[in-house]
Amino acid sequence: MAELITGLRPEVVRANLDLVRARIAAAGRSPGDVEILAAVKYLPAGELGALADAGVTVVGENRAQELVAKSEAHPEFTWDFIGNLQSRKVPLLVPRVRYIHSVASDSALEQLRRCSTDRTRVLIEVNVAGEPGKGGIIPEDLPAFLDRSPVAVVGLMTMPPLASDPEDGRPYFAALRELADRHGLEHLSMGTSQDYPVAVQEGATIVRLGTILYSESSG
Repeated sequence: MAELITGLRPEVVRANLDLVRARIAAAGRSPGDVEILAAVKYLPAGELGALADAGVTVVGENRAQELVAKSEAHPEFTWDFIGNLQSRKVPLLVPRVRYIHSVASDSALEQLRRCSTDRTRVLIEVNVAGEPGKGGIIPEDLPAFLDRSPVAVVGLMTMPPLASDPEDGRPYFAALRELADRHGLEHLSMGTSQDYPVAVQEGATIVRLGTILYSESSG
């Protein structure tokens, strides 16, 4: 398990944000068109003030209970849920988040049907590579899944297979973009610290970044 990150300095995060924006521009996109979401799974709540001081506005948490606690301590952020979604946690998340990025089961849809509001917005997680045991629906199931959704679907999310070369993720990012285009969906949540420039080139509108924002040696 990764260690918690402590001693975060706003000036370091600010410099890393500038570097990320420069790399987004170098990838051929306007930095204003790609939202930087700070993944805070390994940040204690006490460190989040440094993110706000650095200019971070959107954060994502992987665990529902942690999101509840951290969002109550830090309401200054826009909160998204980006982790594996347990359907029983949906009622906890709905009133606290802007987007749930990982809807991928009929049990989650049922919970959304019961507790959603007019403001509820979700992204559907797609297992583009068809990896066994990995979260997400297969691409072929997307049309029917969209039809069954009781809430507004604003986009798609994916995690490509683990690889040492970021370029290996390109075909999966491109496939997700094609799916989103086909169904008229606005957002593509794809790309992490390891591969976000490739995801940006393939159309990402939200990149989920962790260590690259927090490390003192990201440059």
